[in-house]
Amino acid sequence: MKKTENALRLLRALEAVYPTAHCALNYQNPWQLLVATILSAQCTDKRVNIVTETLFRVFPGPEQMAAATQEEVEDLIRTTGFFRNKAKNLIRCAEQLLVKHQGKVPADLNALVALNGVGRKTANVVLGNAYQIPGMVVDTHVKRLAKRFGWTKSDSPEQIEKELSQLLPENEWTQCSHTLIAHGRACCKAPTPSCSSCPIIELCPRKGVDKSR
Repeated sequence: MKKTENALRLLRALEAVYPTAHCALNYQNPWQLLVATILSAQCTDKRVNIVTETLFRVFPGPEQMAAATQEEVEDLIRTTGFFRNKAKNLIRCAEQLLVKHQGKVPADLNALVALNGVGRKTANVVLGNAYQIPGMVVDTHVKRLAKRFGWTKSDSPEQIEKELSQLLPENEWTQCSHTLIAHGRACCKAPTPSCSSCPIIELCPRKGVDKSR
């Protein structure tokens, strides 16, 4: 219980610094968030938002995406990196939604991860933000900060998700991810964190931090 109390104390301090932390991907419905999150792998949210502005006009739903050619999708998402594999996954994912889910993005973790291009991180992004179902998103920022905070020793995203889900109350999961990502981008960077200007330095055990600015 003490570990949870300490974690929540640190989290409350971070929330005071980043009160507007939220999903940085632009979307208007679960389908758009699913697509944007698939595209965000190894790509910045800023670049994804530029690409999806056109992509969502051309392919507003899974029906249009499923009917697209590989080349059509590739041309629109090329700048997100790994565009051939992402295009293949988007088309196949759209087909699966039509065949198995009547064209709707499922609000279920197991059903989501069964879709092409969707892992637990993407599934939890969709659940937490599109459906308000608590999901612990473990991206590179969350992984890095969770280790520095002493919340986990693992390098496995799935194990970190499990440990953080056990550490924090369920109603904290979605916002915790947003808050940690905001702090990771602004201050607790890789490979060298800016500890001298960190607003929560007194609460941070700085696990594994050998050098900082």
